Amino acid sequence: MRLFLGKLRKYYHKIENGFAMALLFAMALIPVIEMVFRKLLNTGIAGSIVYVQHLTLWVGFVGAIIATRDKRHLTITSLDEYLPETGKKVAEIFRNFMSTAICFALFLASVQLVRSESITGNLAIPTWIMELILPIGFIIMALRFAFGYPKTLTGKILSGLAFPIVLIFNTWLFPAMPYLTLPFALLIIIAIVFGAPIFIGLGGLAVIFYFGAGEPVASIPAETYRIVTDSILPTIPLFTLTGYILAEGGASKRMVKVFNSWFGWMPGGLAIATIMVCTFFTTFTGASGVTILALGGLLLPVLLKSGYEKKFSVGLLTATGSIGLLFPPSLPLILYGISAGISILDLFKGGILPGLLLVFVVIVFSIIQGVKAKVARIPFNLKDALASLWETKWELLIPVLILYGIFGGWTSLVEAAAFVAIYAFIVEIFIYKDISLTKDLPKILLKCVILVGGVLVIIGVAMGFTSYIVLQQIPEVIRNWVAAHISSPLLFLLVLNLVLLVVGCLMDIFSAIIVVVPLILPIAKHFGIDPVHLGIIFIANLELGYLTPPVGMNLFLSAYRFEMSVGEVTKASVKFLLLMLLAVLIITYVPALTTYMVKLL
Repeated sequence: MRLFLGKLRKYYHKIENGFAMALLFAMALIPVIEMVFRKLLNTGIAGSIVYVQHLTLWVGFVGAIIATRDKRHLTITSLDEYLPETGKKVAEIFRNFMSTAICFALFLASVQLVRSESITGNLAIPTWIMELILPIGFIIMALRFAFGYPKTLTGKILSGLAFPIVLIFNTWLFPAMPYLTLPFALLIIIAIVFGAPIFIGLGGLAVIFYFGAGEPVASIPAETYRIVTDSILPTIPLFTLTGYILAEGGASKRMVKVFNSWFGWMPGGLAIATIMVCTFFTTFTGASGVTILALGGLLLPVLLKSGYEKKFSVGLLTATGSIGLLFPPSLPLILYGISAGISILDLFKGGILPGLLLVFVVIVFSIIQGVKAKVARIPFNLKDALASLWETKWELLIPVLILYGIFGGWTSLVEAAAFVAIYAFIVEIFIYKDISLTKDLPKILLKCVILVGGVLVIIGVAMGFTSYIVLQQIPEVIRNWVAAHISSPLLFLLVLNLVLLVVGCLMDIFSAIIVVVPLILPIAKHFGIDPVHLGIIFIANLELGYLTPPVGMNLFLSAYRFEMSVGEVTKASVKFLLLMLLAVLIITYVPALTTYMVKLL
């Protein structure tokens, strides 16, 4: 019987994986078909963008379901490792119980939303049917947290108690919620500290605060639906797919070769090549973890073999894991533009010079280290350099195609994202033949779906939490307090830098944008700060947050990838952190760096 159930589970997992991959591929294909039909036949697919928006919702939640199955949701550092064995077991049961309870509460709220939905929308299929993935996703995740995560029968039973307890509170104890809001919020925070996923924390706080305020909890999935089906949000999974295809193919090796052949003659030439390759990949994936995990194993041995110290090499890879977030088509810039309601193209323009400044300071430091270490240089050979450039031409064309398509008015942002995803697919599979269509591609698509699912479910529930903050007029309260206590815009920017460094340590960049941006926008407006400049400051500071101890995300990812302690990685990265901090201060206090390109282009 157990063997039969095991085979049945594997078969179901394959169906889940295949369904998710098909959804993601359809997301990329529909805008490209629409673009081709429009250009060549003066026609198109009616409502194509609406279909793609809803496919984003389904890709996100199916990806979240799979991320739950594979235990791949984003978390902050868990304190479990510091507990004795008994404490670890208690902490595991507690976080599984809380995760189950919150997912089940979000399931009930999603059911309310679907039942109350009466708008047909722009599709042939009613909107409520498209929204069904919300309750389906939350209930499957709740069941997996309750019965898939616990290793013992006792753990499964205790986690499963979350279902009747939530029903009891939802049905009979609702009037008592105002008195229980703070204790419950504290329990959720404790669960996060002990390893519960980030989306559980944000979603749980949203549920508790809505209940406590006597507001309809269905507002949370409603806000999730609204943000995830935004007309620009499909670019996040599409550009992420491009980054994954390139990273898993041979693009990284070819790019190291081309940059090394052109800059290897300089002191620190290989380090410069490393910086540029990492910048390129982070720009597309929007996730420094992908860059460090995918490219670290390739680049670290090359740096060490060339004569760089291990401390410098690890610090360089840790720092450059997030250094591309200011260049188009940066996913955090796209999400910031959606959240703040400002032009994404202006953010792309505004990020160019600040991004170059961050790259420049790291390059200068690498050149100095290259001279000190007396690293061997590669004599410049024009023939070899041109040959490497020709070999990598198809991949080097991608940024050109994106910028030309968007700024030239040929495509929308979503169409450009879809086009380069299909383009990368064709290049890596059929031209370079680095990726097997049957063996490698399914794994790549699955990795992408899991990352996208983990990110989009965070964005969705964070939007629900943010709507509560706005509902309670908290941004106005903060603005009034700041206006009463801080009179100088320069002092406000300094305080903002410090706050964002802390935020970058404690939150992933996507949820930080959704939660924090509504809080700072009214204050920045009060001080007359350009909204595009504010966006660049915001993203640049969060880049630093990835490197800031004690809980900067890049520090843990590098420690995992390079098999070092977090302390060792922190020491290796501290010089890069200080240099990038100097660059961020220049970006903050010299707004012309941001606004010049916006006005010029």
